[in-house]
Amino acid sequence: MKKINGIFLIVLMSFLGGNAYAGKKIRKNKAYYEKRYVSPVIKEMMDRDKKLLKEEQKKTEEIDKKYREAKKKKRENRKVLRFSFEGMKKPSSPSEFKQVFHFPPVAQYLTGTCWDFSTTSFFESEVYRLTGQKIKLSEMWTAYYEYIEKARRFVRERGNSEFGQGSESDAVQRIWRKYGIVPLSAYRGVLAKDGRFDHYLMFKEMKDYLNFCRDKNYWDEKLIIPHIRLILNKYMGKPPEKFQYNGRKYTPKQFLKEVLRLNLADYVSFMSTLSQPFYKKGTFDVPDNWRRSKDYYNVPLKDFYQIIKYAITHGYSIAIGGDVSEPGYNGKEDAAVIPTFDIPPQYIDQSSREYRIYNHTTTDDHGIHLIGYKRIGDWDWFLIKDSARSSRWGKFKGYYFYREDYIKLKMLTILVHKDAAKEILTKFN
Repeated sequence: MKKINGIFLIVLMSFLGGNAYAGKKIRKNKAYYEKRYVSPVIKEMMDRDKKLLKEEQKKTEEIDKKYREAKKKKRENRKVLRFSFEGMKKPSSPSEFKQVFHFPPVAQYLTGTCWDFSTTSFFESEVYRLTGQKIKLSEMWTAYYEYIEKARRFVRERGNSEFGQGSESDAVQRIWRKYGIVPLSAYRGVLAKDGRFDHYLMFKEMKDYLNFCRDKNYWDEKLIIPHIRLILNKYMGKPPEKFQYNGRKYTPKQFLKEVLRLNLADYVSFMSTLSQPFYKKGTFDVPDNWRRSKDYYNVPLKDFYQIIKYAITHGYSIAIGGDVSEPGYNGKEDAAVIPTFDIPPQYIDQSSREYRIYNHTTTDDHGIHLIGYKRIGDWDWFLIKDSARSSRWGKFKGYYFYREDYIKLKMLTILVHKDAAKEILTKFN
């Protein structure tokens, strides 16, 4: 009985927190830390798996490197189908052409704004033709505000409007109507020390930001457009609200009205496609017509070419756009023709032209400025002022010679003063 009572007392003392009984120590009820125990077997298995993963990763990197090097080699050794100009009689120099006034070619470098360079050049020639003034205008002024308007529409259309670097010639008219225009001396639109136009990082930053807004369903135009302006200002500089020109201060709209004195309503755009009725206005259905303008006069190919030839032989120039990806388009030769292995010239007509538009072998690639004309043998040749890199591969930097077959088959749109197309415009209601 005594033994039982003693055991009961020890248990009771332990429960109550007693430290000892009858000379024996009892462990305190307390928490403590010790080094985590890892099973040697599990560690061995984990180390083995990590090693296998590392070996697989190394093997993957080796294979990826091999394929990257193969792709790089393929790019470096890539061949492009070309037409041999050997033995062909073509213009030997831009000086052979009867030309309209134009400023020397300007390189667009790493931008997708050929439409801007070509149409700005076109309007510079028009200013001289109409007023006798030689005024070099700012290409980047127009590009800056075109980016603003593209972003604005992207927001309003909830991401369903094209936001790219490309556009059409009529964009210049639209931007100038809304924002005016400035001379190059007032806004160069490039902050890089080398003075070269480079929109790669700027465009990526704007595109990423707009895509983020789309993905998050953020559509507050009052917040988004100012942010786009900040990105543009970072890379291009802030456009001026007023500037000095010939000793007088102007706003951009005043400069357009009082100095350039251009009536932008006098300029009309033409296309030639079987997809829409002739002698009606329609939509030039390409991504760069992001405004979905329906103001293109659609005419048969015969009229399309007649406008071009009449204009350039009567003192007008033309902003023109179309495809520049053919074997007969060669910057090293400064020339563009249609080889007979593509299609013989006698078969170039409305249908063969349309077939290439339909199957996308003719695409809306590039905008240029047509500034001169020359007849050689049985062919019309046209002098082209070009801002693209390929126009600097040959002898005559910034110039191309386009033969009439290339114009008829591959050029898609033109912008010209309405007086150069009076006869054709009478066919429209």
